[in-house]
Amino acid sequence: MSQALRFENYINGQWVAGADYCVNLNPSELSDVIGEYAKADVAQVNAAIDAARAAFPAWSTSGIQARHDALDKVGSEILARREELGTLLAREEGKTLPEAIGEVTRAGNIFKFFAGECLRLSGDYVPSVRPGVNVEVTREALGVVGLITPWNFPIAIPAWKIAPALAYGNCVVIKPAELVPGCAWALAEIISRAGFPAGVFNLVMGSGRVVGDVLVNSPKVDGISFTGSVGVGRQIAVSCVSRQAKVQLEMGGKNPQIILDDADLKQAVELSVQSAFYSTGQRCTASSRLIVTAGIHDQFVAAMAERMKSIKVGHALKSGTDIGPVVSQAQLDQDMKYIEIGQGEGARLVSGGGLVTCDTEGYYLAPTLFADSEAQMRISREEIFGPVANVVRVADYEAALAMANDTEFGLSAGIATTSLKYANHFKRHSQAGMVMVNLPTAGVDYHVPFGGRKGSSYGSREQGRYAQEFYTVVKTSYIGS
Repeated sequence: MSQALRFENYINGQWVAGADYCVNLNPSELSDVIGEYAKADVAQVNAAIDAARAAFPAWSTSGIQARHDALDKVGSEILARREELGTLLAREEGKTLPEAIGEVTRAGNIFKFFAGECLRLSGDYVPSVRPGVNVEVTREALGVVGLITPWNFPIAIPAWKIAPALAYGNCVVIKPAELVPGCAWALAEIISRAGFPAGVFNLVMGSGRVVGDVLVNSPKVDGISFTGSVGVGRQIAVSCVSRQAKVQLEMGGKNPQIILDDADLKQAVELSVQSAFYSTGQRCTASSRLIVTAGIHDQFVAAMAERMKSIKVGHALKSGTDIGPVVSQAQLDQDMKYIEIGQGEGARLVSGGGLVTCDTEGYYLAPTLFADSEAQMRISREEIFGPVANVVRVADYEAALAMANDTEFGLSAGIATTSLKYANHFKRHSQAGMVMVNLPTAGVDYHVPFGGRKGSSYGSREQGRYAQEFYTVVKTSYIGS
């Protein structure tokens, strides 16, 4: 393979060749090689951490205008190149081109938002209970932060971790998912030219077993922000807490979408299709549990089956494609395993269930819907992370709410209803971090907090002004007269 297709790590302001390289393939077209991306070894990860540690004193006390300008420059370039970067994202992850361009746009807006946050830093100045004493409460940067990001949002999630970390004066070492390093590398290349001092931002690509392990266990890393699987997240939490490092985790979901008898049927079907199948179901906020009350159940299942006939599966870059491929062979195998499990458990296969043949060789799976499911089936309880959903019939709203909350997860939850009474009750009593009324469970804004409850999240929220809870520490200063 041509050396021109090789992409290096970024450490202390320099591009550094990897100890090894991995090949990045297009899941829509397996013959399309995006490039070879560096894999860092232990020494390179430690070098990146040391560079961040050395840069921290100056960066954490730098002027807010300089931080604003650098972050704003990153955001502007991302937005100016959204079609180019969107094409890269669609090639390496498999999102349709419109979705990919939308994700890139979101990443640009995130950097713009946190550029503004640099100029909105605030604290409190309050009187003490003691005469002649005043109190200042301020926020300071946490320190060196390790960012570990997943494959399903290869530019948006790195953006919503990197931007606040830098805005609040931290230094960054980021490890993107080994499966999709291309967007993170492109983002790093933009950041490398935006005016940040050497060592403030570092990119180390490679495996979790090498790069991730060093970041999580290094005493020189003050905090870890991780998005990924439940199992890995819990291991990270144990490691970080044992050395008293700050930790923020976003993990799994088994998000419920309730459809009540009084729902607008067409709207309910459309938001369920969006929740369950778009982005190939590969979103932590996707809903694979459709909880439907008895009066509308049969109509809903029939309408879903009819709507699914018009969903076009195909190459992510091809015009008219609604759903691209699954991201990898391993993920496809997992999806097919759950389809087999659902049939074995006795659920009725309503639509899909098999592979789709397209013009190019890729990981194409038909969106799949089960009905006549039971609450205790594995397909009703375990996160599938693919275009596979199941419908569970319940008697009424009270039964639907109980089933929605009967899960170890609590990220996102939705309800389709025309009743203000039930909508308000669900907002209050849903055990989820984010609640959607007459909207898909997947789809959130970048300027408000993101996160869940129970097994879905641990630590403070991401995004918006709430991001400061993780990336800063509070200092209380007493001033005597």
